[in-house]
Amino acid sequence: MEKSLEPDDVRPDQTILGERLRERRQALGLTLKQVADDASLSVGFISQIERGITTPSLSSLVNVSRVLGQHVSSFLSLPPGTASLTRLDQRPHYAVGSSALVYERISAAFPGYQLTTVIIHQPPGYRSELIAHDGEELFYMLAGAMTVEVEGEIFVLEAGDSLHFSSQRVHTTWNHGDVEAVLLHTCTMDVFGDREGQEAAAPRAARSARTAAGAADATPSRRRPPASHN
Repeated sequence: MEKSLEPDDVRPDQTILGERLRERRQALGLTLKQVADDASLSVGFISQIERGITTPSLSSLVNVSRVLGQHVSSFLSLPPGTASLTRLDQRPHYAVGSSALVYERISAAFPGYQLTTVIIHQPPGYRSELIAHDGEELFYMLAGAMTVEVEGEIFVLEAGDSLHFSSQRVHTTWNHGDVEAVLLHTCTMDVFGDREGQEAAAPRAARSARTAAGAADATPSRRRPPASHN
């Protein structure tokens, strides 16, 4: 059964997303330049997001969310990474607001995991923003073609080609063809915020364990009286 490449759930459009990001930035007393610099994006791009003119990629939204001290799920409903096995006709498709990019999550989240993998559907003519972030990433073209620029170096990828590079290098992609580009994208960036959730849960679990141990120590033990010897 073929599945539509439309997002499965209704997402907030880019205007609502931009308003929520602006409200959070202003509540923190941050300027556009401060957010842009810390998120490794341009001031103009942050302004366009807030005004609803453009929609960020998932990676850019994660960067901005971190600068604003929020989990990315505060601005976007993301699919859970609970399944190690995904099926072609069962994977949810989603997008950031009304973004032209459509994602399929195929990686799972478990204690200690490091890789995040999605299949990205990029329409003809789409060009991403310039971005840099921690970690590394790997592109593998499944269909169509895509141009990747990494700090001024141009790579043209076609079906079967791959590219592996440090995400700290400023990069952008665009679909220069007239058909959809489909790529397998793997990175070490915590795109879905799962590791943040695990790290937050670990101290709570430790505190619960210490509390339980303290309660056990505080419970008076009942000892049998020594046996009498007549």
